[in-house]
Amino acid sequence: MGFLNIMGNSFGCSASGERLVSAARDGDLQEAKALLEYNPRLARYSTFGVRNSPLHYSAAQGHHEIVSLLIESGVDINLKNIRGQTALMQACQYGHWEVVQTLMLFKANIHRTDCLNGGTALHFAALNGHTRCIRLLLADYIPSVPDFWNMMRGKSTRGSSILDFDKSALSKLVNQKADGGIMALHMAALNGHAETVQLLLDLGASFSEVTVEDGSTIDLIGAGSTPLHYAACGGNAVCCQVLIARGASLTTKNANGWTPLMVARSWHRNSIEGILSKQPSIRVKILPSPYLSLPLMSIMKIAREIGWRNTIQSPSCIDPCAVCLERRCMVAAEGCNHEFCTRCALYLCSTNNTSTTVSPGSIPCPLCRRAIVSFMRIPGMSPIRELPRTSLSLSLCTACPAVDGFDSTIGASMATQFCKPDFHFTRVPSLGSSSFRSLSCQRFSSMKLNSTFCMGAPETSSCLIRCPRSAPGLRQSSSQRESSNRSCPFPFSNINATTDRS
Repeated sequence: MGFLNIMGNSFGCSASGERLVSAARDGDLQEAKALLEYNPRLARYSTFGVRNSPLHYSAAQGHHEIVSLLIESGVDINLKNIRGQTALMQACQYGHWEVVQTLMLFKANIHRTDCLNGGTALHFAALNGHTRCIRLLLADYIPSVPDFWNMMRGKSTRGSSILDFDKSALSKLVNQKADGGIMALHMAALNGHAETVQLLLDLGASFSEVTVEDGSTIDLIGAGSTPLHYAACGGNAVCCQVLIARGASLTTKNANGWTPLMVARSWHRNSIEGILSKQPSIRVKILPSPYLSLPLMSIMKIAREIGWRNTIQSPSCIDPCAVCLERRCMVAAEGCNHEFCTRCALYLCSTNNTSTTVSPGSIPCPLCRRAIVSFMRIPGMSPIRELPRTSLSLSLCTACPAVDGFDSTIGASMATQFCKPDFHFTRVPSLGSSSFRSLSCQRFSSMKLNSTFCMGAPETSSCLIRCPRSAPGLRQSSSQRESSNRSCPFPFSNINATTDRS
């Protein structure tokens, strides 16, 4: 009888966990709130097979409000699935910059690497050209100072600003290598993401670093290849021109003895042979990347101190934010001193993509169009108290009745309290039973992941780029079906580079 009680409790937790997974995947915020209020331990539930948590599902689908809810419920923000991938990696892979912003505000670890190819979140973002995600990942390494552009090129005349900037840390992060010596710049160049290539170069990515032969990866371009070799293989003319303008060599040979021109010819990239044939007589001047956002570090620091999720309306006696006309102004732009709420300031810094030569990396003020390089907190705004976070485990919801000395009456009452399969949703209005997903093995209709990617499942070989499928996948359970619909970010088998911009 005790064994049946344990199994009943376990199945009850599994059923509730699958419902939370479904809510996280579908973006059903009300259902997720109800489930977590009923049992906060469900935040640490993970599916069978690839061990994806509700945080992974919500991050992969771009539901940033549910991501915040799960983190506030106590889930480990750096939780990994069976492939060693965090929620931050999956958000970067699919380009959900709002989720990336939320995770970075909660101080997610950007240095974690996956178990398949040693790639970081930066590699996942560069693979598909998600430039907004990249600048959010590197926000804590780019100081909000007007002289940053000159500091990166060793032309700064402000010695005091250099003391606040660790250039080596930024360079180490941008040039971090995955298996085979592949950097984020290699991946962006191969797949033809010129804007990503430009931003990485502006932030110190090396165009002369080469790949290595590590014995475990299959590199059809050849070891010892530079980013220009990869750009030549991909066939994107803009990527090649940007790299050449920054100083990439046309005569460097890889381990196969191939120059970038020879790589282009071997992959039949005839349209770029003229670009790779000779060094241009006049160096083309490349403007700073429009995705460089200097005020981002300052506003993220302020947001962590005073909060950014509040929805309190501005009192009638106080002028509201001029952008949203709803929330109270909490920050001011240095220079013009125009005031904004924290959320609007974050949005301006995260979405701006205008380039200027007057102050590279600044964003225009939406009210006066003056350049904003940094934000400052309005005096008198007290920081909010951070929500308490507890480390919750998802073991059995109650102690085992079979344990010696355990009162079965207490165990039954605890099981009734925490693992009761019947739910009461009186706290949440207009929430019918139809909102809960069936626990059968049918596919969830809202799971819209790219079927042309492979995620390194046991039956597939890891690859950097999109791999065609020759046969339809088998129908799997709802907790395991994502294993055939994800992509693995690193090259190493059939290369089919694309020049599309995501």
